[in-house]
Amino acid sequence: MKAALKNKTKAISRVPQNRDDAVFAVGRIGTLRREIEAHKAKAAEAIRHIGEVLEKEIAEVASELAEHEKGLQVWCEANRLSLTNDGKVKYHEFGTGRINWRQRPPKVMIRGAEAVIEACKRLGLIAFIRTKEELNKDAMLAEPDKARMITGVSISSEGEDFIIEPVELETSAIKA
Repeated sequence: MKAALKNKTKAISRVPQNRDDAVFAVGRIGTLRREIEAHKAKAAEAIRHIGEVLEKEIAEVASELAEHEKGLQVWCEANRLSLTNDGKVKYHEFGTGRINWRQRPPKVMIRGAEAVIEACKRLGLIAFIRTKEELNKDAMLAEPDKARMITGVSISSEGEDFIIEPVELETSAIKA
């Protein structure tokens, strides 16, 4: 039989013991948050720099790649019938890879939705019109006493948050 797993809670190690300790803790929280933000800013700058270097290094290769892709597409379109066995297949195998022609799925585009809805009603094409019923939660929040009378409706708070807002000091840079 397996031994029961024990859940151990980690002890809270930094609990202020008096008001002075609490004042220090709030100040320290602000300092630590600024330090974390400084490290994040430093990392973001390094990432931005690496991205710029990468773009410079691959620009020529990416340009050549685009030329090869466009050139191959033009050649394949010109020779499509012979490559697809007179249109019987939508791909062609080369020794070094395969090219495909894929049909995009159909999509519906509507301009002037109100006019289209009216036209559907006029033509009797009701199947093209969707009617959606949904509860108005904003109205329920505006009149909570009435809303609570309905079975299945409850209005409650999400609880409360404990927020620490240290005084923000203007610093030019925090040394790591």
